[in-house]
Parts: sequence; structure tokens; C-alpha cells
Amino acid sequence: MFDNKVIAITGAGSGIGRALALDLAGRGAVLALSDKDEVGLAETRRLLGNRPASITTLDVTDTAALNSWISAAVRDFGKLDGIINNAGLTVVAPFADCPEDDFDRVMNVNFGAVVAGCRAALPHVRAAAAKDGIGWIVNISSVFGMMGFPTQSAYNASKFAVRGLTEAMALELAITDPNVAVIRVHPGGIKTNVARNSKRIALLPGQDPDTDFAAEFDKAARTTPEQAAQTIVDGMLRRRTRVLIGPDARIIDWLVRLFPVSHMRILGNLFGGRQR
Repeated sequence: MFDNKVIAITGAGSGIGRALALDLAGRGAVLALSDKDEVGLAETRRLLGNRPASITTLDVTDTAALNSWISAAVRDFGKLDGIINNAGLTVVAPFADCPEDDFDRVMNVNFGAVVAGCRAALPHVRAAAAKDGIGWIVNISSVFGMMGFPTQSAYNASKFAVRGLTEAMALELAITDPNVAVIRVHPGGIKTNVARNSKRIALLPGQDPDTDFAAEFDKAARTTPEQAAQTIVDGMLRRRTRVLIGPDARIIDWLVRLFPVSHMRILGNLFGGRQR
């Protein structure tokens, strides 16, 4: 299925992005990889060995650079069969305490860059799918695109937006381009550097400022990037419109479905009790 398919991946310098690159390369894919982290991206390239791949250091919020990256991939490899919009970040702060610049940065990276990636890639993916029968638009949302979470208003907003965009695109392209699989991905806790690299701005009353939230997240995260990548690739193979990653994602999915209103109170009691 992926032999000689050209796939672009953002955020490929670590975590799920790197794991996706290694998984897809092992299945014969040709890769166009990007990340802001030049060192991490170079390490991903080293791990790929002699498998065909290009690397480009860029900030996904630089739309001109992102567009150039996609154009270069098409020029270098002759086509583009899919894109995985994976790059993301978060900040820790209640909405009232989150500076505008920090909120906007999260929105620009997690949502604005996904929009730009879809715009840049879609014409090429459509053309490839019309010729070969399959193409992919894969957007990484989160379980935080399914429920609200305290101190994560910016991340919530961005991931809910990714969910809405991807759902709408899936419905549209099912009519106009049925060979293009549009997939939204909702990872739960994944052992990546997102929590460790997050900017802590402020906490809620009662939260211990000395708590190592990254360490706590690592303890709770039960899914490895490699497992996440395998689940995403399986979703691409099956042309699913929605992919849940990890047991926590499945639990949250059912909680939100079964208790569409009271799940907020249930979660509030759960996390509020922990904070006290």
C-alpha cells in the first residue's frame, strides 16, 4: 500500500512524527520530513539510513516556508500522496492568565499550520489519488479535542478546531474526491516531549507549584510513539475517518458519548480532587 508513496510529515524530529517516519519508511514510503528542531530532524534522518527521504527545517507557522517545502517535495519526488499534520505544542495556564501571544502561538502551530498544510498539500494529494486510487490527509487532534481540560484552554481550542476542520473536509472529499482518505487522530497520553517542553505560565488555585507535571504525565502516558504510529498507519491502511490512540482515548470517547453534559462535572470532580 505504501510502496513508493510520497508522504509529508510535520513535527518529524521526535515523538509520533519520528515514529511515523520510521514506520512508513519500513513499508516502502518516500518521505518529506520537516521540523523546527534541526538536531532532532537530523537524528530522524540518520535513523532512516538509506531510505529515501528529504528533511527541511522550518517553523510551520511560516506559511511561505511550509508552501515551499511541499512544492519541493513534489518537485523532488514527482508527486505527493499524503500529508500528516503532526506538529504541535501547548502551554499551561488558565484562560484568564494566558497571555495573548502564548494563546495565539498555540493556535497558530496546532491549527493555523494544519490549515496551511492542508491547503498546500490537497491539490497534489487529489491528483495522486485520482491517478493511483488512494491519498491521505491526516490531521492530529487530541483527546483534548473531545473534552475540555483545566489549564489547557489554548490547546483545547486548537485541537477542537482541528477536529472540526477535519470532519468537514472528510464529508466534502467523500463527495468530490472519494479516493482521498481524510483522517482525524485523537491520541491520549503518549510518551513524547510535548508535556516536558510545554511552557508553564500559571496554575489554578490549589495546584502544587512544585509538582513536576511532565513526570506525572510520563507516569500516566501508557502509549509509546511507536504504538501510536502503528495505530495511525493502520488507520491509513483502512481509510478510517477517525483514529483513537490508547486506552485513555477510548475511555474518554465513551465518557463523552454516554454523558454529553455531565462528563464535565465527572472530570472536574476527578481532577479537582487530585488538585486538593
